[in-house]
Amino acid sequence: MKRNNMSNETINIIENKYEQTGASKRLNEFGMREMQQRAYEKRNSKYLLIKAPPASGKSRALMFIALDKLVNQGLKKAIIAVPETSIGASFSNTKLTQNGFFADWEVEPRNNLCAGSTDDKSKVKAFVRFMESEDKILVCTHATLRSAFEELSSSSFNDCVLAIDEFHHVSTSDSSILGGLITNVMRDSNVQMIAMTGSYFRGDALPILSAEDEAKFDKVTYTYYEQLNGYEFLKTLGIGYHFYTGSYLDAGALDAVLDTTKKIIIHIPNVNAKESTQLGKHEEVMRIYGIIGEWLEQDPDTGIEILQTRDGRKLKVANLVEDEPNHRSKLDKYLADVAREDINGVDIIVALGKAKEGFDWPFCEQALTIGYRASLTEIVQIIGRCTRDSFNKTHAQFTNLIVQPNGTQSDVQISVNNMLKAITASLLREQVLAPNFTFKPRTTPSQKTEAGEVFVKGLRQPPNEKVKRILETELEDLTAAVLQDTQYQRSVAADHSPEYRKHLQSKIIREKLPGLTDDEVEVTRQYLASNLAFKTGKITADGDKKFITMANSFVNLDDLTIDLIDSVNPFQHAFEVLAKKIGSDVFRVIQDTIAGSRIDMSDEDALALYPQIKAFEVAHNGKYPSLNSNDKNEKLLAQAQAYLTARRSQVMRERMNHEQ
Repeated sequence: MKRNNMSNETINIIENKYEQTGASKRLNEFGMREMQQRAYEKRNSKYLLIKAPPASGKSRALMFIALDKLVNQGLKKAIIAVPETSIGASFSNTKLTQNGFFADWEVEPRNNLCAGSTDDKSKVKAFVRFMESEDKILVCTHATLRSAFEELSSSSFNDCVLAIDEFHHVSTSDSSILGGLITNVMRDSNVQMIAMTGSYFRGDALPILSAEDEAKFDKVTYTYYEQLNGYEFLKTLGIGYHFYTGSYLDAGALDAVLDTTKKIIIHIPNVNAKESTQLGKHEEVMRIYGIIGEWLEQDPDTGIEILQTRDGRKLKVANLVEDEPNHRSKLDKYLADVAREDINGVDIIVALGKAKEGFDWPFCEQALTIGYRASLTEIVQIIGRCTRDSFNKTHAQFTNLIVQPNGTQSDVQISVNNMLKAITASLLREQVLAPNFTFKPRTTPSQKTEAGEVFVKGLRQPPNEKVKRILETELEDLTAAVLQDTQYQRSVAADHSPEYRKHLQSKIIREKLPGLTDDEVEVTRQYLASNLAFKTGKITADGDKKFITMANSFVNLDDLTIDLIDSVNPFQHAFEVLAKKIGSDVFRVIQDTIAGSRIDMSDEDALALYPQIKAFEVAHNGKYPSLNSNDKNEKLLAQAQAYLTARRSQVMRERMNHEQ
């Protein structure tokens, strides 16, 4: 029986279809997949950044490149650093020659520091010994690399290849030891570096590298869309939300979306999350088991638990919430050795902070995540667990279970923050999962759109090679930076004017790419806005004409203008979906709260709004914009005017004090 009157339907904000071309899985004469071949073409680069989704073969791409550097380019050592010991298995011995490559990947057991001893000091000693030996290849964790660096100098890495897997763990923050290490070895040695990630944006929105260091990297990008479109089996991907009231363990919540005939990963909420039941993680797992069926037994050798559903089916369940070392060791080994190869090895995985990056279970059909995740990187990694290609599925589904906001004043601020997280995460996922487009200025009406090309009236030509390079290599990263910017999120959620959104986009570009002229910033911004609009729009065809739906606009592609693109609110579709799901009244309270929040102004922000303030005064016969207005844009102008008045008074006081 349902304990609430909410719909059980999961509303997908994103629904992507793929062509099953098989291109991303085919091997060339060297045994390389499409992505690996693309990366190998850049094997002579001193600094190389590989951005590619889970299951695209980044680990093997690194093997190909590192071996070439060791055998053909005169480098002496290859060091591979991974975030967790479990991911180190991706770099174990591999017979590459059997598919046509010139060498095999071989790691001496003593140099695989992700296996065997868990003692950190012994691993550091082994790392230092490796650097002093004639051995060629070492695999370790990020933590071991950081600790070993304290025993070594930057020059110790001369003539080495240093590969950092899951590179988004790095940041320029003062507290990031790994980020500092990379900066130092790049500055003080001739090290060659390979960085790999499936999520080249951090959940905390900190930059991964300084703009100066990042510019040194050649980039190889293989998109999620290319990967999924080139699969053999997977046809569709859905990403959506399911709102519930009460506890996620109540009827109408988890049970409404849990299909035990599918291979599923369930990510339970952190104890501090709003969605936590406060029962404790072990009790929560037991309650989930009760929803699945009846617990029967646990295999003492593997740690796998057997549950029986109400219709009599027996399911194998892996409990990754349980962190007792012996249990986890047995279960991790089983999942790596058996479950990833045998479709009958496991049916459901229950996890807390695990089964995300680097976790390989190709049979997974659905990822259920309870509660918002602050880290956008984490969300993308979770989705990646169910987007691997496998014969058992044509559809993959990510569903986020969210407790229904009640719309009361006490609840609304949390709801506002969570809503912005949800929408931003959706748009970022749209960005990485949708196809890329090449935007070009429309100069004549006769120009016809080819596959992957979009002509836009008023779009400016890149003024120089620098901007061309930015548009070729940085556009996706800039789009991610804009979507993660808190000020931009709140402004777009409040539906502020297109002029203000343009200002914020330009501001973020200047922060990410310092040194650009105003002209270079504006051209870059136009292409960024076009990219954002198309990643959130839907293209349809009617005969020989193509149309795009952006927000509430239905536009013939032949009539597309940059002004129309700039007018589009990229959050609107997500707003409409979420409002439908949680109720318009509750959603209106949330949106009004966003609009009523004070904007953290800077001199740059306020001055950008000054022409609009003056235009408002002219249009309203000298009346100033009011902070009490119900109009969101008028309220924004009033805040800017108040800021400028206060700053003017402050400057005058400082001048008078100086003169005295």
